[in-house]
Amino acid sequence: MAKWYLGEGEQSDVVISTRIRLARNLKQYPFPARLDTKSRLAVNEVIRKAVPASAGLRYIEMKTLTQAQIVAFAEKHVISPEFASSADGRALLLSADEELSVMLNEEDHIRLQVMLPGLALEQAYDTADKLDTAINEQVEYAFDERLGYLTQCPTNLGTGMRASVMLHLPALAATNRIGALGSTVSKLGLTIRGAYGEGTAPMGDLYQVSNQVTLGISEKAAMENLKTIVLQIAAQERAARTEMLKTTETQDLVYRAYGILKSARLLDTREFMELISRVRFGAVGGLLPLDAKVPNALMIAMQPANLNARAGKNLSARERDELRAKLVREAL
Repeated sequence: MAKWYLGEGEQSDVVISTRIRLARNLKQYPFPARLDTKSRLAVNEVIRKAVPASAGLRYIEMKTLTQAQIVAFAEKHVISPEFASSADGRALLLSADEELSVMLNEEDHIRLQVMLPGLALEQAYDTADKLDTAINEQVEYAFDERLGYLTQCPTNLGTGMRASVMLHLPALAATNRIGALGSTVSKLGLTIRGAYGEGTAPMGDLYQVSNQVTLGISEKAAMENLKTIVLQIAAQERAARTEMLKTTETQDLVYRAYGILKSARLLDTREFMELISRVRFGAVGGLLPLDAKVPNALMIAMQPANLNARAGKNLSARERDELRAKLVREAL
């Protein structure tokens, strides 16, 4: 089955992926921060039994995975960096295509997530909502008539939903417009961050735009607001790309990046992400004879833990840089 990051969807020249994440807690248990390992395992079992077999999700106890495998999941956005930080009493329910995942005992008992390629907020929400409803038919969620779904962090109270869209914005980044964009979207109840969420630096010109408000607003309204802003950002990015691609300087940057990636023998993560961003820019802009799916897949597969997981051992930084360069040469 093809993974979400190997596909393409609407607005895929700018929009890499869409994610819907729902935070839920069981009424009869304290929040995960107040649970010992034994109690967390009990929560895992309750939720595991509540998930219908028809969902086709594989149950994985995090302690059975290597650290490389765990971090590789985070690099693929299947789990959060916070979830990857500890395997103690945690488990994952995961679909074969990695589009649907349920993190058990992250910040909340349940973090149900759907990721799809391109701009697909309604489709992702529909998938998440169906599984959420099926689980809720078997267990009772912590819910308050006034506050909505109760979550460990007050910022998730209400719908418990975080909708986010990952964007490739090389032209807006090159013209120093990301800062102003961040100020604008924050006034509209949204936030723009690096691709791996809060506190992460952007690499490869990848940015994540997500809703901040979960209380006093419906899921539909939050998604409509996000979609409207994302479409506006995408239009700005395309206009900036069109102007940049007319210049010899931009064309030179793209072709140089393509040439380096096709011949380099050593590539560290940061240099690779900078170069592959330019190559993707050139591919979607019609400069390079390359399908955008190729750089999309490489952006995930060439991350450090994914290379370690592929090799089946912990590689040194030098070994990773050599392997990354080799695999990129072969892919291009």
